[in-house]
Amino acid sequence: MERISKFDDVLKGRKSVKVFDTEYKISHEEMDEMIQKATKAPSSVNMQPWRLMVVDSEEGKEKILPSFGMNSRQVNTSSAMIIVFGDLKNYEKAEQIYGDAVSKKHMTEEIKDKMLSWVLPHYKGLSREGMKDIVNIDSSLMAMQFMLVAKSHGYDTNPIGGFDKANIADVLGLDSDRFVPVVAIAVGKGAQEAHESVRLPLDDVRQYL
Repeated sequence: MERISKFDDVLKGRKSVKVFDTEYKISHEEMDEMIQKATKAPSSVNMQPWRLMVVDSEEGKEKILPSFGMNSRQVNTSSAMIIVFGDLKNYEKAEQIYGDAVSKKHMTEEIKDKMLSWVLPHYKGLSREGMKDIVNIDSSLMAMQFMLVAKSHGYDTNPIGGFDKANIADVLGLDSDRFVPVVAIAVGKGAQEAHESVRLPLDDVRQYL
């Protein structure tokens, strides 16, 4: 696919597409490249709570299809469906994350110890709903970044919130007590023009104080 280098072109070109070229497949190598770029997104205390299930096989798509109801076209035609989950026990990666930061000289051992002494008890003490709020925000930032990255690679996407969130983790063999679904993203080579859409006037959504 032809890549797009100008940010304005990526930003203005990203639109939701719901039908894709079924013959076009995105290689795992390119998918990983796009995901790697997307995970540069910010997250609270850098815990990176997003976990992605990339469903691109016929078997995988058949498994998740009943969970998507009226959004079945995206499942059937996309190169891949990416189900974004938030890990409610993301803090278990804290030592690894901060340790890596120390080894790369992004922080000192002293700062690492201070961060761990605050992050671990704070995150472990959060209610389930409190942690869900964090992982939903953080994972949504990554998801939006993925869609922009995909567009820069020449692909189209469709974010989907309308699916069986109560059961999708179980369908995919994940621990539903730990992994909460945030959003699904269909990605592939668009097979039809996206519908144009409108946005509220800036004065309706922005204030200065």
